[in-house]
Amino acid sequence: MQGNFSYHNPTKLYFGDESLNFLKDELKNFGPVVLLNYGSGSVKRNGIYDQVVDILQESGKTIVENPGVMSNPTLEKLREGIQIARENNVDLILALGGGSVCDYSKAVAASVFCEGDYWQKFWLRQEQPDADQRLLPVGCILTMAGTGSEMNAGTVITDAEHTFKVGHVFDDRLMPKFSILNPKFTMTVPDNQMKAGIYDIMNHIMEQYFSDFDDNTSDYLAEGLMRSLIVSSRAAVKNPQDYEARSNIMWTAT
Repeated sequence: MQGNFSYHNPTKLYFGDESLNFLKDELKNFGPVVLLNYGSGSVKRNGIYDQVVDILQESGKTIVENPGVMSNPTLEKLREGIQIARENNVDLILALGGGSVCDYSKAVAASVFCEGDYWQKFWLRQEQPDADQRLLPVGCILTMAGTGSEMNAGTVITDAEHTFKVGHVFDDRLMPKFSILNPKFTMTVPDNQMKAGIYDIMNHIMEQYFSDFDDNTSDYLAEGLMRSLIVSSRAAVKNPQDYEARSNIMWTAT
């Protein structure tokens, strides 16, 4: 196993069909204003939004909503979220959705207090936030398994005007402070989205697996994850309500 590295993952995970119960405990650690980012509205139709809002209200939080976060979040949408966060003096960003919402929330968190052009600094020049820059904390409530964004510091933003999509991995200050993973939430996404997520998981693992030629312990872990994903995905395609299969897929993605 070649190379040198340091490893630190500060994200606290809550996993299982009762994991949302821990949101109230986590909210005690943050200020009163919560920016709630979510997508096109499916979380409202399936009832997850109502569950989250009830907990936020019971915890005495002021909720600022930012709906409409799309797949491959755009620079225009990023600017909108930054403006909302600044105007409302947000204390916590809560991502409710899949990997794109998590990516987007971290991007907003990094950019709100950035002096100068955050797009140039973070995504084009690939710099990190200054050591003394304030960064908003992020929490994630995952509804789709795929990217692992709930436990990393990665973001992907698209400049739609110039058809330019670029990712940036921030340092561990931008990792979510907590993430809530309820496998039952992933059962609310359409069948084609579940299958797309499965392919996404496999491709992300293989990107790492085929990245070098040394005898690497991580490769053996990846082989186990891929075997688990194949078994669980076959079961989930046969029965999308198979909790064990969906929970294994979700944990494999993370």
